[in-house]
Amino acid sequence: MKYTQGQFLITKKDAVARNIYSFEISCPEVADAASPGQFVHIRANGFTLRRPISICGINKVKGTLRIVFEIRGEGTAEIAKLNKGDLIDMLAPLGHGFTTDSNFKKVILIGGGIGTPPMLPLAQFYGSKAVVISGFRNYSAAILQEDFRSAGAETILCTDDGSAGIHGLVTVPFAELAEKGGIDAVYACGPLPMLKGISGICKENNIFCQISLEERMACGIGACLGCACRTLKNDEEYFAHVCKDGPVFNAEEVLW
Repeated sequence: MKYTQGQFLITKKDAVARNIYSFEISCPEVADAASPGQFVHIRANGFTLRRPISICGINKVKGTLRIVFEIRGEGTAEIAKLNKGDLIDMLAPLGHGFTTDSNFKKVILIGGGIGTPPMLPLAQFYGSKAVVISGFRNYSAAILQEDFRSAGAETILCTDDGSAGIHGLVTVPFAELAEKGGIDAVYACGPLPMLKGISGICKENNIFCQISLEERMACGIGACLGCACRTLKNDEEYFAHVCKDGPVFNAEEVLW
């Protein structure tokens, strides 16, 4: 796993929703090595442990990465204080990303809440071949919908309270699409119950599925056991590191 640690320039900052921010970061060497599904590990001023944040955009021509993150505690609140022109301390790119295939004819990308950002690089790769299903608490929490449409993907929005799109869980429209068939692959990131439901639907319909797990991390490079998860390989159970062996796993490998 090739990664770089350094101080990188923030070239753009936007507030995309309440307590959710988007940074564009100039890091040519990192951008050149990055792939969809990987993440960055960011040091917040005054904190020892870094914060893992999914990669939301990769521009190899400009040499930039985009991250979109939500303030969830003191660490991410400190990171959100950074502005355009500041340097950000980053270890990246980390982890194993998604398996992409240009021969796929139709893929489904499913994001739940802040699990939505890592779906954007996939949408940009697959374009009109992708259907993006996003789930949020309400309309004000919905992010990146225009970005997905700009990539050429079809979008399906779900909200818990029905304030926008479909009133309900992302598994409802996905189950309907799965029954119709013709899906080559499913990629998903979000809360564990959501991923478990999607995995079950894919297993029933024999659809290739990869999921990105969200876990608290310490080192980010597989040196500790802070992000261990139960998985199955070659019919044997073992504890994998989400940071190093993942965060992307084939859904059938994860023991729910």
